[in-house]
Amino acid sequence: MHTLARTELLAIWVLWAFPYVFLAPKVQKRPSVTVAAPSHAGVLLQAVGFLSVWYFRVPEGLRLNPFTVVAALIFGAIANVLMWTAIPNLGKQFRIQAGLYEDHQLVRTGPYSIVRHPIYASIIALMIATGLLVSQWLWLIVGLVLCVAGNEIRVRAEEQLLESRFGDEFREYRKYVPAYIPFVR
Repeated sequence: MHTLARTELLAIWVLWAFPYVFLAPKVQKRPSVTVAAPSHAGVLLQAVGFLSVWYFRVPEGLRLNPFTVVAALIFGAIANVLMWTAIPNLGKQFRIQAGLYEDHQLVRTGPYSIVRHPIYASIIALMIATGLLVSQWLWLIVGLVLCVAGNEIRVRAEEQLLESRFGDEFREYRKYVPAYIPFVR
């Protein structure tokens, strides 16, 4: 991989991880309902997707061209904007496993007004950016399929909880705002 692409990919990942590492609350001592199994299964599929993209790499410099680098930059920027805006808007509702805190609120501001799950959208964009720079096309597609499958498992678990808590308010939100890919219902 060219030095520019390597630097670009490192910057995308570091910037993407920063809000999670430094801004997201990690341990919260509040009563909550948690559904761990679907969260674990979804995270596992997402991880296997990323591992397949990283493992089945394109031979050094074979596919890197200006279009690929620019496309990766665009998807990396999308991933970062979503992550940097989603976590502050989610605030104290943030959690890794599907669950609801006793005082949970339905967040519909910032990126949550565009997609219901902007962090999952950022994961998809991060997968595409990474795959464009390092992976063979087939494995980028495999990685995306696994990542989307993991997202779907997690989205369904979270949305069941949100619907059980917020009822019609959540159903109305779901009717007008797509899950994690803008304009796709």
